[in-house]
This record gives sequence, structure tokens and C-alpha cells, in this order.
Amino acid sequence: MRFRRFIVETQVLSKRRIKKASEIIKNNGTVIFPTETVYGLGANALSEDAVKKIFIAKGRPADNPLIVHIADFDDIYNFVEEVPENAQRLAKAYWPGPMTLVMKKKDNIPAVVSAGLDTVGVRLPENKIARKLIRLSGYPIAAPSANLSGSPSPTTVEHVLNDMLGRVDAIIKGKDSKVGVESTVIDVTGDIPVILRPGGITAEMIKKICGDVKVAKGVDGVTNEEKPKSPGMKYKHYAPKCEIILIEKNEKQIENVKKEYEKIESENKVIICTKKNKKEYKGMNLLCIGNAKKPETIARKLFYIFRKCDDLGYKIAIMEAVEEDGIGMAIMNRARRAAKK
Repeated sequence: MRFRRFIVETQVLSKRRIKKASEIIKNNGTVIFPTETVYGLGANALSEDAVKKIFIAKGRPADNPLIVHIADFDDIYNFVEEVPENAQRLAKAYWPGPMTLVMKKKDNIPAVVSAGLDTVGVRLPENKIARKLIRLSGYPIAAPSANLSGSPSPTTVEHVLNDMLGRVDAIIKGKDSKVGVESTVIDVTGDIPVILRPGGITAEMIKKICGDVKVAKGVDGVTNEEKPKSPGMKYKHYAPKCEIILIEKNEKQIENVKKEYEKIESENKVIICTKKNKKEYKGMNLLCIGNAKKPETIARKLFYIFRKCDDLGYKIAIMEAVEEDGIGMAIMNRARRAAKK
């Protein structure tokens, strides 16, 4: 089926029509495709003209680098100068999967992809539709999340249709994203891996393979003068129109959530809470984000809940912070960026 809106005629394709989508990539078009993290907005990573269409479709700042997606591990050697030992270990352990490795790029990767840096992030996605699209197109695919810049990333095809219909050449329909937050981005150019953006591959998992791991100082935001080495570091990201107020995790968290809720005069307010704490907020507007004992359920629903706040017309959402171990680091990174004013 076809829809016409804004300036681009968008084809909405089933997964059986991946070949059609791959032809669009070959012809320097833009295709949105499912991955295990979030839906991605892709174009031929080796074509400057194609990649520029990504920035136009999203309204994305030009100094925000893109991730290059490949279909097979050996493809990596075509696009980076060397694959350090830590990169090889991590790839063996966690690829295909929600992990991006930042390495020194070859000259065939255009500056528009790397935001002028001498490094590039490369990812081998787990999602079979994504890998088949890359393989059939014959090109690596540069892809950020398939949403308007700054807004919550899309984890369902409905999110994609709401944001990007009429802005891209094609959308491949797939299942909901199973991780729910973007990939972990790891700088492996030095002796110790450095997390630039937390995600589904946790610090604990990286340390298990490499023996040590650091977290970049700019993981919750670099200054305006700095160039981000990874997406998600510089600008306000992941934010719904609804204002997010984050209540930090401590022994008075529930009490503080209630106080914040009660001092807001508007009725268009909601509490984003874990399943365990629902009973503590009787008579208040609630959205349950998942099980605190299973933080992966919270990660999976995070952007869905942010978008739900807008769908239901809430103006202010008071969100319970979660523990920052494991994937909790990624959840809190996204929540803090969304709450940033």
C-alpha cells in the first residue's frame, strides 16, 4: 500500500518484500526497518547523497554521527582500519546483537556518516530482517533511530508510521523491538573499552569479556563545544512533548513522587511507576512501566510509555528512577536525557 503526505511517497512493505526495499537502498533511497533495539532509518552508508536524506527526514543535527550496520562480521574489515583485540572479543561474545563498536574508519565512509570524526560506529544487528536487507542491498546501511530528532525512539511500526510517513521512501513492517533501547556504543580504540552510550549489552557484560570497562564522562551529555563520538551524547533526546520529572531512587522515593504529584495543579499529570509500587498511588493517574526485579521489561516499555503520555494528553509525568546496575544504566540514561530541560 502507498500513502502520500508531506513530500515523499512512502511504501509500507511486509517482510516478504525485503527485495523491493533493498532496491530502494541501492538507488540511494531511505528505508525504515525493524531491529532488536529500536526501528532504524537506513540509507546506503557509502553514499553521501543517500545519507543526507536521513538527516533531512529526521531533522537531525549534522554533528551527530550515525551507526553503520553490517550483515556479517567479516564485512567490518571493509570499513575500519583495524579491529582491535577487545573489539574481536566483544564481537565474538555479543554479535549479532545490540552492540556498536567504535573504531578508526576507512576513507570510504563519508564524513557525513562520522560527523567529520576519524572513527565510526559499526553494528551487526540480531534482527534477521535487518541483516537480510543489508545483505540484499549489497551495501552497509547507516541508520539512526527512525523518529523525529529529539523525540522517543520507535519500538513499534505504529510509532514509525506516526513520525515518518511521508518522510521516507519505504517502511518495512516488523514486530515490536524486544530490547527497547538503542544499542550499547563502545569505543574500542584504546586499551580499555569505554561506554559512550549504555544499552542492552551492559557494563558488567563488557567487563566479563575484556576485564575492565570505563564509562565516558559525556555519557549523560557533552558540551556544545565538544564533538560527540556516539549518537545520543550531545542533544536532548528521547523526550515526549509531555514534561518528564525524574524522582531519584532512595528510601523516600514513593513519598517524593506523591509530593511532586500533589503540588502540580493541572489534572493532566501522571505517575510512571513500577508494578510493585502501583498500590502506593491510589487515586492517582498511573502508567505502569514494568517489573523492577526484571529491568529488561522496563527498558522494553520505556519509549512506549513516553509516547503513551502524549497519546493520553498528559502534560507532566513524574517517573520513578530505577537502580542503575545492568540495563538500568541505559534506562536511566534515556530517562535523564528525556527529562533534561
